[in-house]
Amino acid sequence: MGYRFPMPAARRTENRSGEFRVVESGPDGYSAFHPAPLPPDPAVDIDPELQVLVDQANQALGRLDGITLLLPDPDQFLYTYVRKEAVLSSQIEGTQSSLSDLLLFEADAAPGVPVSDARETSNYIAAMNHGVEKIRSGELPLSNRLMREMHAVLLRSGRGSERSPGRFRREQNWIGGNRPAVARYVPPPWQEVEPAMAQLEKFLHDDPKRTPILVKVALAHAQFETIHPFLDANGRVGRLLITLLLVAEEVLRRPLLYLSLYLKQNRDDYYDHLQRIRTEGAWEAWLRFFLEGVIEVAESTTATTRDLVHMIERDRQAIHEFGRGAATALRVHDLASRFVVLRPADAAGVLGLSAPPVYGAVRRLEEAGILREVTGRQRGKLYVYDEYLARLNEGTTEPAS
Repeated sequence: MGYRFPMPAARRTENRSGEFRVVESGPDGYSAFHPAPLPPDPAVDIDPELQVLVDQANQALGRLDGITLLLPDPDQFLYTYVRKEAVLSSQIEGTQSSLSDLLLFEADAAPGVPVSDARETSNYIAAMNHGVEKIRSGELPLSNRLMREMHAVLLRSGRGSERSPGRFRREQNWIGGNRPAVARYVPPPWQEVEPAMAQLEKFLHDDPKRTPILVKVALAHAQFETIHPFLDANGRVGRLLITLLLVAEEVLRRPLLYLSLYLKQNRDDYYDHLQRIRTEGAWEAWLRFFLEGVIEVAESTTATTRDLVHMIERDRQAIHEFGRGAATALRVHDLASRFVVLRPADAAGVLGLSAPPVYGAVRRLEEAGILREVTGRQRGKLYVYDEYLARLNEGTTEPAS
């Protein structure tokens, strides 16, 4: 599977990323990793090949940021796209809900949806929004305090809510296995978490020196995962850190870059690269892997956004051909474009219209193949923007094992 195991307890190894230190010896002995502060020393070697990837990644992010200018309502797309990321990030941690599940859960009409999983995913969205709003308002910079606040939101209910939400851990954790001696990786002892996270916070703010943004993001994410500062949800907070840092540094105006699908599809390589940083100081190999992911995801998101813009416009043109009732159908379509899931009675209230014309518009949109009813009920029907949902559902319908 590409995993590497921690150094035996009897050995002590050191490289520019830190060192394994013996905690206990004997049959149940193990070594915990103590990361060196960032940036690495010696510095990451940005050779010509890596520089090409850095340039390509920056260009891909520029195109992604620019694509939002094509959107009639950027927040309309972001509303659903953030939910896709929440689903993927939660799936990596073992949840079973799809994007359809989450949207139906939020619509409060989802028989058969795994409610606990959907609630956990919904918490992820709340944590993301909390971080973005604090940074944009200037109330808080990207900091340890903000990460702790996001962690508290993330674990405010459901699985992990008893695992010290909003606080750095005060006990040893490990990754893989049922005890540290057989773990795949053992992070630093809890006494080292506060100092290590303080050093990471300084690095985020270019202390002791400025680091190019994409290099900074790659190093910071790996360092966060290496410290593993929380008892639970480190992976989700670490992935949020990537997006929030790009927003904080104003590389992206909106939080549109999410690497969860890339990391889900390349999970073994991802874990292997992180472990090679610890065992070999292989920062360059990790940076290459990370940049390739940024390029792939940014280009894919740009293409998806462009396709959805064209799809929405195509459907609007078809609705114009409805003749009588087209104006109401267009307003209902606009609402479906924003929320993907639509309940006619609620739509009537939002649009300030009486129920009959809205139900008539929904029926016409269903006949045109734009909306699809998903409950099978006679009352309390719920509709989804079928093609829009199908496109965004790509990659979320087969939960990670």
